[in-house]
Amino acid sequence: MAIIWIDNLNHPGVEVFGTLTEAQLRNRLEPEKGMLIAESPKVIDVALTAGYEPLALLCEQKHIEGDAACIIERCGDIPVYTGSRDVLSKLTGYTLTRGVLCAMRRKALPTVDAVLANARRVVVIDGVVDSTNVGAIFRSAAALGIDSVLITPDSCDPLNRRAVRVSMGSVFLVPWTWLHSPISSLHEKGFATAAMALTDDSIGLNDPRLKQEPRLAIVMGTEGDGLRANVIAHATYVVRIPMSHHVDSLNVAAASAVAFWELSAKHL
Repeated sequence: MAIIWIDNLNHPGVEVFGTLTEAQLRNRLEPEKGMLIAESPKVIDVALTAGYEPLALLCEQKHIEGDAACIIERCGDIPVYTGSRDVLSKLTGYTLTRGVLCAMRRKALPTVDAVLANARRVVVIDGVVDSTNVGAIFRSAAALGIDSVLITPDSCDPLNRRAVRVSMGSVFLVPWTWLHSPISSLHEKGFATAAMALTDDSIGLNDPRLKQEPRLAIVMGTEGDGLRANVIAHATYVVRIPMSHHVDSLNVAAASAVAFWELSAKHL
């Protein structure tokens, strides 16, 4: 490893940690050159185990022989940038509360058919733009038995730094890809769709018909307005979570966890 001390924000090689935007990291024009930032030794470890290629590390000096030592060893011969906490926080725009960042090469995404091939329960994230919510949905999906995730292009990128951190690396564990065709196209692939929405004819999440479906896609909508009317209109089921005390709905991340627990194939 090459440990490189930086004392200014213009040091060559650290652009990936500071000046590149999330859109530039993703690099839609040349996906094979896309990058992501993984934060904390635990999350980086999950990414490495999942086969993501490390490119560079940014680390507080005290962590080089501490929390980050095993990660640095696993990453092999890549640059390890370090410096004072003040310089590093100015570079990244935030304090490195977990001590280490890793720039990694993105992997080519699978096709929709590949993601669905052996899946019985999937979630469709439709228009969810908050990175914290997307990360939390992935974490619940991994923990509660969802086989794969499909994401509409107007949603937040799951490999956004904050989404990766909130997911605790679950974005590297659950197969996912972008869904560019209408959600109703999943019917042609053998899936019933359950749109999580409040309508006059919504059925309860505990309706036995849902668990009887051999393949089910649970559709979660945007934080403010919920699912679009055309998504609801073409869904096999429109589903609500039974509530008490006149509460009408939950945050999309919380609602997803409840739905995943109830509908997971593990409970069939």
